[in-house]
Amino acid sequence: MTVRAAIRGAMDLPVVGMVGGGQLSRMTHQAAIALGLSLRVLADASHDSAALVASNVVVGSHTSEQDLLDFAEGCEVVTFDHEHVPGDLIRAMEERGHTVLPSSAALLHAQDKLVMRQRLRELGVPVPPFAAVSTAADLDAFATEHGWPVVLKAATGGYDGKGVWIVDSAADAATVLASGVRLLVEQKVPLLRELAAVVARSPYGQAAAWPVVETVQADGICVEVVAPAPGLSDDLAVEAQGLALRLADALGVVGVLAVELFETAEGLLVNELAMRPHNSGHWTIEGARTSQFEQHLRAVLDYPLGTTTLTAPVVVMANLLGGEGDPELDKRLHLLFAHDPALKVHLYGKEVRPGRKIGHVTALGDDLDETGARARAGAHYLRTGQWLTP
Repeated sequence: MTVRAAIRGAMDLPVVGMVGGGQLSRMTHQAAIALGLSLRVLADASHDSAALVASNVVVGSHTSEQDLLDFAEGCEVVTFDHEHVPGDLIRAMEERGHTVLPSSAALLHAQDKLVMRQRLRELGVPVPPFAAVSTAADLDAFATEHGWPVVLKAATGGYDGKGVWIVDSAADAATVLASGVRLLVEQKVPLLRELAAVVARSPYGQAAAWPVVETVQADGICVEVVAPAPGLSDDLAVEAQGLALRLADALGVVGVLAVELFETAEGLLVNELAMRPHNSGHWTIEGARTSQFEQHLRAVLDYPLGTTTLTAPVVVMANLLGGEGDPELDKRLHLLFAHDPALKVHLYGKEVRPGRKIGHVTALGDDLDETGARARAGAHYLRTGQWLTP
């Protein structure tokens, strides 16, 4: 392994490289500015979300070993805004002596759902019953034990409802089974709701946890996050945070780790892992003393972590999804800010397409119903141009 001199920016502070030019990179760039850091972005295209605002942008492919190696040469540490960089290419950066956080060994558990499920089961972490499947016979055998319907998942590459199929029979799954996609099957869990426990961990081993949140899903996409999760008992909240912190340590995660959870009548089950800033943590920009984006930077640079306490009793974040036609966002922003000056709007600079996440709206308050209504009304107005009526 080669030893490299630290790369420094204009203020003699580290340059952090983030692979991926999406909204997570864009918001990490905003956090880096306040810290005096330089964020270098590897974007697929010059019109990517982060590439529109960051000054240090390299256009290249996250699936090209040479592009990644060239990009890493300008960075003291390399991190990610998505999980789609092939593991062998991450290892190639590590073998060249580049610091990559989270490491390839840790990130594998966020990239491969089957590897993640198997490792969590080894650790005694509660997960839904699952199995690897490739044939109709495999699927029938699993359903005989656990019942129909079942949830089929692509082991790699799925997000926002993509790569997930709920099927009632092996015949329903025929097309997916014949696709050659590596699959696992899970029991369709009768859940009460979905939660997320977001934590951060540094190389030194310091860790911090934000309050557990409730995530509201529609068509496989998170549409709303409520912090803290309403009605969650103190015991269950501590259990969820402890589980996330334990996983961060056991898997060797450095940076932000989001643990998506199912709350069931029998307790908590782990659904997914993400080793990067996560949609369930966007509320922390205004709603916590340290945002997930600043914390991720602190963690990968091994700085002391920031406090995660809430800035208001209730925080609600509503995702802004693209609607049909011209959104007239400039006009709508003007009217929305006049209507509710306390709302915070984050737009991602992305092309508007139906169902695509193009921003989010955050409301802070004292009352859950009132705060949630304000966040939802803001996102609905930006999407449709219509005010929600009580």
